[in-house]
Amino acid sequence: MSREYRSCETCRPGSRHCRFDAELAPRDDPERIAAMPAATHTDVLVVGAGPAGSAAATWAARYGLDVVLADAAVFPRDKTCGDGLTPRAIGELHRLGLTDWVFAHTVNQGLRAHGFGQRLELPWPQVEGLPDRGSAVPRTELDDHLRTTALKAGAVGVEGARAIDARLDGGRVRAVTFRGAEGTFEIECERLVVADGVRSPLGKVLGREWHRDTVYAVAGRSYVTSTMSDDPWISSHLELRGEQGQILSGYGWVFPLGDGSVNLGAGTLATSKRPADVAIKPLMKVYADTIGDEFGLSGELRNPTSALLPMGGAVSNVAGPNWALIGDAAACINPLNGEGIDYGLETGRFIADMLVAGDSLETAWPALLTEHYGEAFSVARRLAGVFSNPKLLTALGPVGMRSDFLMTLALRWMGNLVTEQDRDRAARIWRWAGRRSVAIDARPPFS
Repeated sequence: MSREYRSCETCRPGSRHCRFDAELAPRDDPERIAAMPAATHTDVLVVGAGPAGSAAATWAARYGLDVVLADAAVFPRDKTCGDGLTPRAIGELHRLGLTDWVFAHTVNQGLRAHGFGQRLELPWPQVEGLPDRGSAVPRTELDDHLRTTALKAGAVGVEGARAIDARLDGGRVRAVTFRGAEGTFEIECERLVVADGVRSPLGKVLGREWHRDTVYAVAGRSYVTSTMSDDPWISSHLELRGEQGQILSGYGWVFPLGDGSVNLGAGTLATSKRPADVAIKPLMKVYADTIGDEFGLSGELRNPTSALLPMGGAVSNVAGPNWALIGDAAACINPLNGEGIDYGLETGRFIADMLVAGDSLETAWPALLTEHYGEAFSVARRLAGVFSNPKLLTALGPVGMRSDFLMTLALRWMGNLVTEQDRDRAARIWRWAGRRSVAIDARPPFS
């Protein structure tokens, strides 16, 4: 397979330290391929071209590796998502050289929290190494742009081809079988990155198992015209009620998109012992009717979709000798708010570093996920499990909403805004709670 190698002027191709942060000049006619010949072989095969897969493909290609980026869809394509980009996600987009692009859309300065008779405006906190601004970009556009960034970096694209099986040899993946419009074909690979989303069909083939005894979410999103489309705050309603006025264990959100519309969605929390018993699409209509006057909503909810979200590393078998699951496929989703884009972008970068280093992924990848996310996911799952009980939410919600301090801490934790460099009280509390939570987990994250 021939393609153009790209790197910065001062680093050799493949250098672990080359970040090539500037925008890449486009390649001539980036390839968009719906089917490929059976004999194709590549250094790195990435299955799934969402934020995680596209980030992994971009970094691996910038490091000088031959990369194929394959997806079942033809881009641009939609995906169920709140479209919100936290400062942590913005930080990753900056690393990719996409700061100007993302801020050409919309900019928000923090969270406006509603509920239990209170409304608090909580600016994004000042966190070392992260910007203090967020944004929101529809996934139809975000994912297409991230995929194009990977193609410009040198990855070869495959569209409209669904991964249906893997050929293994002693636990190593030798090839992945795809089904496209013209039939089935194989792509052989030295290493495989699985980024095929929350359901992860290829992950299941490789032994991935989702454990529903910890908290998960059922969430939906839609688009609606709003006079608040340019609001500099994202909004979250922590007192979500159903058709009969009953309080639900979940949350609603409104993310301004700056184009005359907002992303409006709702999610409920559940576990295997306390499953969700709510129809999400009707719930979004109830939610929209409840807040319609305040947010200047008009017209019907457009493109409503919903999804089931495994969260907090609630999966096992995330890696083998030469393959690894990243992003949503590895349940890297925040249990407190359903956010996954930042983790997807991060894990895409992390796995590319590991591929260049030549590490065996079977033990190194779960260890890295545990190091970066294990404690935070553990305590977040435990807290979210508490809030999956409507009675406890009714009792504790008003207490939290009356405290600017507690809600500021919650924003920091919910937004994944505690970095390794932080030494303030919020960070110390979070790490202390995380260590103790993992110690009593029956099944720690990623195990």
